[in-house]
Amino acid sequence: MNYKQKIVNDPVHGFINIPSNLASELIEHRYVQRLRNIKQLSLSYLVYPGACHNRFQHALGAMYLIMQTIDVLRSKGCEITDEESEAAVCAILLHDIGHGPFSHSLEHSIISEDVGHEEISAILMHEINMQTDGRLYLAIAIFNNTYHKKFLHQLVSSQLDVDRLDYLSRDSFFSGVAEGMIGLGRIIKMLNVVDDELVVEAKGIYSIEKFLISRHLMYWQVYLHKTVLAAEKILVNILRRAKELSHKGENLFATPALQFFLKNSITLDEFRKYFDDELPLEHFVNLTDCDIESAIKVWCLHEDFVLSQLCKMLINRKLFRCRLSDKPFDPENIEAIRQKTKSALNIPDSEVDYFVSHESVSTKAYTPKSENIKILYPNGELVDIANVSAILTAAVFSAPITKYALCYCKNNL
Repeated sequence: MNYKQKIVNDPVHGFINIPSNLASELIEHRYVQRLRNIKQLSLSYLVYPGACHNRFQHALGAMYLIMQTIDVLRSKGCEITDEESEAAVCAILLHDIGHGPFSHSLEHSIISEDVGHEEISAILMHEINMQTDGRLYLAIAIFNNTYHKKFLHQLVSSQLDVDRLDYLSRDSFFSGVAEGMIGLGRIIKMLNVVDDELVVEAKGIYSIEKFLISRHLMYWQVYLHKTVLAAEKILVNILRRAKELSHKGENLFATPALQFFLKNSITLDEFRKYFDDELPLEHFVNLTDCDIESAIKVWCLHEDFVLSQLCKMLINRKLFRCRLSDKPFDPENIEAIRQKTKSALNIPDSEVDYFVSHESVSTKAYTPKSENIKILYPNGELVDIANVSAILTAAVFSAPITKYALCYCKNNL
């Protein structure tokens, strides 16, 4: 079938060519178009007003980068067939279709706690595969790491995949946080394949160091910014309260898709089966940020104090105060805040947890024991970057950085 070339203008990468009919069909599929209405950075726009970009933009950007990488690898003698190239493009296009509203914020809140977006992405890919007469079988194999060329999966999911390369560049661009900028072109040009493993040529080591440092900085400056944590905690508690009221028989305002998940706790095994004559998967693909946002606006007027108060706080940006510490907070200090909150809001003990929380947040820039980033020297030697970096020691790489967040109401609610 002849293919009429299509081009998309992306603010980060410039003009992106849609490479094939199949890629074009996937982009137009409603599961992928749905990503236009799911913010990439959840509530980070409350701190960085420009950070309103969406998962659809990211999917196109990651597709562009995997095409660039495949061209580089082919130029270095790596054998990648046209079928494999198309499959890798499809795999990265669909890698995020399992995200629910507000991305990671509500990932384990909409469905049951044991269901992550990766599992749902895999399910939705199988659905599309059936709709396209099995044309995604190879893309699914690459996505699931069951294809014999393992480096293709590493391009889609690893510690140096095109997913991370795009979201760091994109999130930096839209948030305005310059620390996230990385040398995309340089990194891609330095990639190679040795023994079916994606590696980085030695000349690219400084670009990889910058990539890892940038990822670390973006986590603590954007993704785990204390005000973002406070806002996301309110959002999680809103949904938690709404589900609690729904399970007690309250008929809350909500779209049919949101209503279904408020009333039911769906496990992964139940996701593709009919549940009281309704299909959870179909409700999920109709669920976007818009469903949550519209419900929150209405719930501001609900008679339940906890639900309405939390919704008003988020809508009016009267967020929790959030304190970060390298050590757990003193239990006596937490209890004092709880009692003060209980008195100020005139609520019972059972409702204080909606307004006071203490939990840990952590991240790793690099995990040496998990699909290492290997540096390729001219003599053919392969060395883990953790053992050769002049800036980042192995201890910094391997040890997770953990902080403790104490979120609670301000006095001026």
